[in-house]
Amino acid sequence: MSRQRAAALLVLLASAVHPSASWGQVSAEATPLRFEITTQPGTSHTQAVTVTNPGKEPVRVRAALSDWSLSVRGAPQFDPPRPGRLYSASDWVRFAPPELLLEPGKQGLVRFTITVPPDVDPGGYRTGLLFEFAAESELRAAKARQVVLRSRIATLVYVHVGEPPADVDLTDLQIRGAGDQLQIVAALKNTSRRSVRTKGTLTLFDGSGAAAARIVVPEVPVLPESERELAMSVSASTPPLPSGTYRVELKLDVGMAALLVGETTLRLER
Repeated sequence: MSRQRAAALLVLLASAVHPSASWGQVSAEATPLRFEITTQPGTSHTQAVTVTNPGKEPVRVRAALSDWSLSVRGAPQFDPPRPGRLYSASDWVRFAPPELLLEPGKQGLVRFTITVPPDVDPGGYRTGLLFEFAAESELRAAKARQVVLRSRIATLVYVHVGEPPADVDLTDLQIRGAGDQLQIVAALKNTSRRSVRTKGTLTLFDGSGAAAARIVVPEVPVLPESERELAMSVSASTPPLPSGTYRVELKLDVGMAALLVGETTLRLER
């Protein structure tokens, strides 16, 4: 079992009944933003998320479970838990406390336990803890002003049950954009029940066949039975490449016995 320890200031998601009212600001942090749990059917695991109030006034935190998925470009999409949803682990989770008040500069813990059913099929399941923050002063004034500024951030939880084989195809490799926005985009299709993560290298060869640039492939998740685009910026190469025609070779490791390999041609004009 491993966890990525990270903290991020949350994106403010505001909703107002009275649009002319003035807005305050609230910030909070949650760590980690991701859990990776490798387990077997019939087992339980308990973890904790730390929520922090770095601001100057009390913040009330409410936690809730959320199903989630990823768009083709990797943007998280959240939905209320629904029984029977494919690859959802939300029904397996119990957490506490559902609400806490954080004084300025203080931290709190939200613990959760995942109990995997004994008869579940191997696969890559997922759930999330969605934290909603609001300044205590805003909540007290809500009835009078009819305005509450709320902020949300999520901790994503991957639950890898068993070891189903990975089955991922590289279905396309194309060039998009221009200038500093020039990207090489790989299209991936995961037909297996397993979540995978990408790693590998993108190499650009000049007209003589020499390697002109090597770009490290970003590590991104590809969820079970889903499609995903993997975008790599040509501007990541150092130093900048001169004008010319380059052969692009992508080698991807997604946990299968063989690498995924793709080629295309890039024409640069400076």
